[in-house]
Amino acid sequence: MSTRTLMMSLFEHKAWIEPQFFDQLAQVDATAHADAHHQALRILNHIHTVDRIWAGHLKGEAHGLSGTNTEHTPTPAELRAAFQALDAWYLDHVRGMTEAQFDEVISFRFTDGDTGRMTRGEMLAHVITHGSNHRGGVGVWLRQGGSAPPRDLLTRHLHVTEPHRREA
Repeated sequence: MSTRTLMMSLFEHKAWIEPQFFDQLAQVDATAHADAHHQALRILNHIHTVDRIWAGHLKGEAHGLSGTNTEHTPTPAELRAAFQALDAWYLDHVRGMTEAQFDEVISFRFTDGDTGRMTRGEMLAHVITHGSNHRGGVGVWLRQGGSAPPRDLLTRHLHVTEPHRREA
């Protein structure tokens, strides 16, 4: 399997599972479970903010962010739409990459001012692992708000979107 094929699969999973977290967040009573609802939304906003930062690095453009979360918390609908747009960008970006581009080293500046260098492949892997890690935290807050988190598994995504993979 090529790096591009693997990354496409991972970003397709990301784009598939994230709306499910918003569906479950909508099941949390924001009045009765205000803290759980807010914390889940703040973590989702953090995931999206970091996704924006790395997209900027990958584009070679200033991302305009000074931290890994924003002061203002968007509404769930606003954030869901922003996730959808950025996930589409990541899918297009990975789809358009050549195998050699995954090894291209990019210099960038972290939000704390430190400099860094990573390959495009490492940056993309960070976006995937960072979001997956924090979606686990969102799941904890969803449970505290009385909503079951989605089953965030690559295997589930593959079997739902490609049922032939269940064949012996």
